[in-house]
Amino acid sequence: MADAGAFKICPSCGTVWNAREEFLADRTLVMNGYQADFRTLENGLFLFTHKQEGCNSTMAVRAGDFSDLYTGVKYTEPRTGMEDCPGYCKKEAQLDRCAALCECAYVREIIQIIREE
Repeated sequence: MADAGAFKICPSCGTVWNAREEFLADRTLVMNGYQADFRTLENGLFLFTHKQEGCNSTMAVRAGDFSDLYTGVKYTEPRTGMEDCPGYCKKEAQLDRCAALCECAYVREIIQIIREE
């Protein structure tokens, strides 16, 4: 039975992470993608694969669930498709930091914070 108060439940093996901190500390989880939502950045999806033996399921977690991890500057102008945009947000598996002064840049910073946890 699903735990309604849990932060995330693996759809394959049923592992329950009750809190975000527990989820981020789990070394069997590997962040391997980001699907941007250019209309509402918080609705973009971070993709994690559960590398637990016998599982290997990939699950999505809303980027907005991690927004408070970033306390730096948030730019308001989108630069997607402009000359200074490397197009990282259009490539699901591209998780590198972006140097463009773009509204999407803070999400890329959250990715770095998560990967360094």
